[in-house]
Amino acid sequence: MGHDKDVPPCPRTPLTPLGTAPPLRSDAQRNRERILEVALVELTRSADTPLSVIARKAGVGQGTLYRNFPSREALVLEIYRYEMQHVADSAARLLSGREPVCALREWMDELARFAMTKAGLADAIRQATSAPGSPAKPGHSPVTEAAELLLRSCEKAGTIRPGVTADDLILAIGGLWQLDPADDWQPRATRLLDLIMDGLRSGASGR
Repeated sequence: MGHDKDVPPCPRTPLTPLGTAPPLRSDAQRNRERILEVALVELTRSADTPLSVIARKAGVGQGTLYRNFPSREALVLEIYRYEMQHVADSAARLLSGREPVCALREWMDELARFAMTKAGLADAIRQATSAPGSPAKPGHSPVTEAAELLLRSCEKAGTIRPGVTADDLILAIGGLWQLDPADDWQPRATRLLDLIMDGLRSGASGR
């Protein structure tokens, strides 16, 4: 659904559950990414999950966990930053192997996953940033820059309407942040993003 009849649909990777780990590179990197993967799942379930439980389920000692993340706040904010950077980095990767409009649509799926990560970690993030002297939540500039890259590539290809900015796109997809990660959010996210994609295509030059 959600495509003009003369525009072939873009093949996309199905939306996947939260906490899917990227490829591993070394023992140290494997430990770090495993901690982040487990912490995402456990802190989404309960913001008060003890770090000792996260270390045990990640298969590492507490010393390894604390060497990577010296505090609960550091761990929570690194999950948030790590997931956001993954979304940002995926823009160039998708553009390297897909038509720009298909890259944009699949990137929007990546953003949906990040929205669910943020929603699931809301309590943990609030705890990590609310106390006096706590670190600030990372800004969204990597995601905004990735959106601009994709939009300008699509505009140059003539597959979306001209003049759409990253801020326009982020505002339009704000409904993602209203979805409950505990529910069956994938079909609703897909429908919302397909509708937005239809709007972006409307008025395209068609070069």
